[in-house]
Amino acid sequence: MPTRETEANRETEANAGVGPAAKQVAEHASSLARLELELAALELKKKAANFGTGIGLGLGGALFAVFTLGFAFATIAAGLATTVSTWLALLITTGILLVLTAVLAGVGVLLIRKSTPPLPEQAIEEARRTTEALKRNGST
Repeated sequence: MPTRETEANRETEANAGVGPAAKQVAEHASSLARLELELAALELKKKAANFGTGIGLGLGGALFAVFTLGFAFATIAAGLATTVSTWLALLITTGILLVLTAVLAGVGVLLIRKSTPPLPEQAIEEARRTTEALKRNGST
């Protein structure tokens, strides 16, 4: 049979347990946040390492692509050399390379001119229209 003393002790223990419990919850939350930050840092390090490796492999592939292109044009020159003299085959191959370079440079210059100045023209125009609409609605 519970007595008044036992009930009073339970209430005191329950009230005393709230403070330490709150402290424990705060410590757990702090620990959880710290662990999540640590996990995020480890994940970012892993992704950065993979990104760096990918860039390195991509640059290696680009280097081999340049060598492949060189050998392809050497093959073209050698093939032409079977029908014409060697110097003429090399001259024809050089001409092909010059035309290709001129076309690529021309397209590049056109794209650069088209993209300058680097302003968000559509957004600026939309902002101007919005401002005008707000001024008109405010004055009527």
